[in-house]
Amino acid sequence: MAMTVHVDVVSAEKSLFSGLAEYVIVPAEAGEVGIYPRHAPLLTRIKPGSVRIKIPDQAEEELIYVAGGVLEVQPQIVTVLSDTAIRGADLDEEKALEAQRRAEETLKNRDAKMEIAQAQIELAQAVAQLAAIQRLRKIR
Repeated sequence: MAMTVHVDVVSAEKSLFSGLAEYVIVPAEAGEVGIYPRHAPLLTRIKPGSVRIKIPDQAEEELIYVAGGVLEVQPQIVTVLSDTAIRGADLDEEKALEAQRRAEETLKNRDAKMEIAQAQIELAQAVAQLAAIQRLRKIR
């Protein structure tokens, strides 16, 4: 049996994953971070993207979209805390495309600085959701 680490992925609304994993890949601010059992302690912010979890005895990785948050790594447990998290299978491509269109339109108009900042955040989230959908299609 492969070595494992306990992984918890939690949003503000619910727990999306809690279990053992061979590894987990998280979109940290400085780039993707691969975490294996007995990883050194780490605390970092995460950016919008896909958390990929390799579950023992399962061929496909579990994919969970996160809109940002915090990653905490301890030698035996990995915790991903996110305001918004969605299972890969539950992502809606049409909603993500519409959010991308709205954000791009707001950026073109450039009315208020606050709207621009919010539009940039929404655009990054929509692009990350679409990337997660594409990754999920390649797996299946």
